[in-house]
Amino acid sequence: MSRTHGNFIDGEWTDSQSGETFEVTNPAAADEVVGVYQASTEADVEAALDAAVAAQDEWASTPGPSRGAVLREAGNNLEARKEEATEVLVREEGKTRSEAGGEVQRAIDIFHYYGAKARDVGGSVKSASAPGKDLYTKHEPLGTVALVTPWNYPIAIPVWKLAPALAAGNTAVLKPASEAPGVVTVVLECLDDAGLPDGAANVVTGSGGDVGTPLIESERVDGVSFTGSTAVGTMVAETAAVDLKRVQCEMGGKNPTVVMPSADIEEAAETVGVGAFGTTGQSCTATSRAIVHEDVYDEFVAAISDYAESLVVGDGLDDPDVGPHVSEDELSSTLEYVDIGSEAGATLETGGSRLSGGDYDDGHFVEPTVFSGVDNDSRIAQEEIFGPVLAVVEAGSFEEALDLANDVDYGLSASIVTQDLSEGKRFVNEVEAGVAKINEKTTGLELHVPFGGYKDSSTNTYREQGDAGLDFFSSVKTIYENY
Repeated sequence: MSRTHGNFIDGEWTDSQSGETFEVTNPAAADEVVGVYQASTEADVEAALDAAVAAQDEWASTPGPSRGAVLREAGNNLEARKEEATEVLVREEGKTRSEAGGEVQRAIDIFHYYGAKARDVGGSVKSASAPGKDLYTKHEPLGTVALVTPWNYPIAIPVWKLAPALAAGNTAVLKPASEAPGVVTVVLECLDDAGLPDGAANVVTGSGGDVGTPLIESERVDGVSFTGSTAVGTMVAETAAVDLKRVQCEMGGKNPTVVMPSADIEEAAETVGVGAFGTTGQSCTATSRAIVHEDVYDEFVAAISDYAESLVVGDGLDDPDVGPHVSEDELSSTLEYVDIGSEAGATLETGGSRLSGGDYDDGHFVEPTVFSGVDNDSRIAQEEIFGPVLAVVEAGSFEEALDLANDVDYGLSASIVTQDLSEGKRFVNEVEAGVAKINEKTTGLELHVPFGGYKDSSTNTYREQGDAGLDFFSSVKTIYENY
């Protein structure tokens, strides 16, 4: 029997004032209801904001080391519940057990990281231009912040927003994606058990229109942090700008890996394959384009096709190589792009079909897909697909490969596979992406360095993670003290 979950408002699990709920089903077995959640309304948002605003002064005045102690303990609590959280994540989002376990561990590590960083929240001292004067800065919380998070990393992204927000002394209202809100419930239980004051963090589930929009529009919200599609993120930024709220939006990607003749082609195929097909391609940093030098193009196409065909697709609980799409809509979108690629004249080397028969009939499964002969101006090379579909584009030189990599509206993550140091250095210096890598997949991030994109991948206002995460959630006051 599936569990019914409440909203977390002012330290209590409560039902929505609408009296309505919605079901979340297992992507690997669509008839299985995993959990039931509140279909909330603006009234629930207002209640959560009441609690957050009321708790703000107390939490802001709590010393940084004490705030950090709560975050560290929340991380410890989550570590003790890692297997439980991993299974919830797999059954709601569809990731493989290994991928989900890694994501839960990342959330644990983020809590521990910001638990320690809370000690550094303060300011800096500068030299004054005259005697008898002290000149220094003080970091203060924004106030109450709205956090709107996606389904594809349903624990890591909420925690990498929530932890720095709390470390900096803010209170928060979090709206998780409706496809996979269960692990956020675990996170809030861990924070509550760690001693977080009532109202400091609140969660309201429901649709973007019923919950996200009134949350972002509220005059009581001082900052908005959003991760999701470029179309929605653009609207979020425009809405937040009306009240001059501080806003950060991390959005889509169309990420390239350039493969040069000096690369080991089998290793390059694995690097690209893991980036393209891991997490079922449902990552904003997924490798969506392989831009390959003509000297090794045919060899690479053969190698990446073999790699794709070697992958086992199945229920994430069985820990295959690739899990299902999160929903029927996402699967349908991927299959539509397969048709678009074929109609545009690209060669479908492998994959491209919905998997059926046996257990596949119950879920949203698709074959890892490789297209060759792709024109970089085509839709499958320009638009974010958010599925395990790789477009392989041919380049005649390093310069052309770099131009092709940059010839897209997005600029989130990019990589090159080469043994030529000059090529590698030129690539990371000249590629138009917020994350640039040499001899590494486009996916995968360290938690203590900034993350964000260029162009349509980001509002390019503030970065997330590391010290940048604290910067977004802090205001800086400059103090002149004469004596």
